[in-house]
Amino acid sequence: MKELRTQVAIVGAGPAGLLLGQLLQRSGVDNVVLERRSREYVEQRVRAGVIEFGIANLIDDAGAGERLRREGLVHHGVEFRFERNAYRVPLSDLADGKSITVYGQQEVVKDLIALRLQAGASLLFDHEVTALDGLTTDEPSIEAEGVDGKIRISCEYVAGCDGSFGVANRSLPTGILRKYERTYPFSWLGILAEAPPTSEELIYCRHENGFALYSMRSPTLSRLYLGVRPSDTLGAWSDDRIWDELNARLATVETSEIHQGRIVERSITAMRSVVVTAMRHGRLFLAGDAAHIVPPTGAKGMNLALADVRVLAEALVARLHDNDDTLMATYSATCLERVWRAEEFSNYMTQMLHPNDEDDFENGVQLARLRQAVHSREASTVLARNYVDLNSL
Repeated sequence: MKELRTQVAIVGAGPAGLLLGQLLQRSGVDNVVLERRSREYVEQRVRAGVIEFGIANLIDDAGAGERLRREGLVHHGVEFRFERNAYRVPLSDLADGKSITVYGQQEVVKDLIALRLQAGASLLFDHEVTALDGLTTDEPSIEAEGVDGKIRISCEYVAGCDGSFGVANRSLPTGILRKYERTYPFSWLGILAEAPPTSEELIYCRHENGFALYSMRSPTLSRLYLGVRPSDTLGAWSDDRIWDELNARLATVETSEIHQGRIVERSITAMRSVVVTAMRHGRLFLAGDAAHIVPPTGAKGMNLALADVRVLAEALVARLHDNDDTLMATYSATCLERVWRAEEFSNYMTQMLHPNDEDDFENGVQLARLRQAVHSREASTVLARNYVDLNSL
């Protein structure tokens, strides 16, 4: 078995693990990143694309923002559609000039991988972590298996950035790993289409047939979503049915059709919320989806994950450079306060925009919330500030 030694071992090469590695590397903290998937898979995995104002600055500060600033689509507002009418919420006007940037998660990952490889830092793809040992000792270790055989990494700390079903999450003892969970009675059918954006800003839509979201990835690619039943399968949704339903839900009294094109990717994602109440166990720290899941309606998933590693990087640098445990001791509490704020906002957006097939009272309440959100400046301001920069509040 090959033996390695490092200061911090990072499990997972998603945006959280890669950004943590970049922040530590720039601060002189040696680290190794392990990922069970291939580089090709990680770089092509399409996920969230809305980046908060403060998180875009964090990526910049980490030295990974050059392409984001050049190619990212900056949005100063967002549109809500319901009852065949469109209402724009001017995000920047209500949030002290701040904006969001639309830039795919896979692009953030590509940028961070390129930086890491250029720096010659250790990045091990196709390595399945099989064991985390000694987490409550002074020298934890990781065992993994890759194409060249088994490897053991001795380290001072482990960062679990490998998702809600990863080995880090499963390594917390039952008494530590307490979860709060909610599963929503709908899923999202998401598509990526070779179609120029119909709108310059994101569109959230509540329609009697269900939820719809119009977003974009580039001047030639559109990213769209439909609320569907959890029992629905991709086979039940032909291209024609998808476009017909998107047009029906997004239509207003002034517009009836959106730009269409070849669908190059499609998937169905269940909507759920999860919060792990302890993001640390001994020398193991959880970050991102390993510690919490939010429904994507509030656009908080990647932003939450990157905000976690900002806090974790500062804590690890303080401990390893200055022997200061203060930030490390408060890591979980600091992050969870922000996580619960994001869960509340994501739940608010989700419950407001997905009609209920069996509860007309709830539907009436949803419409009342929407009207308040777009007609009341006070309500619009709260929504805008949370949407644009919740993870800096």
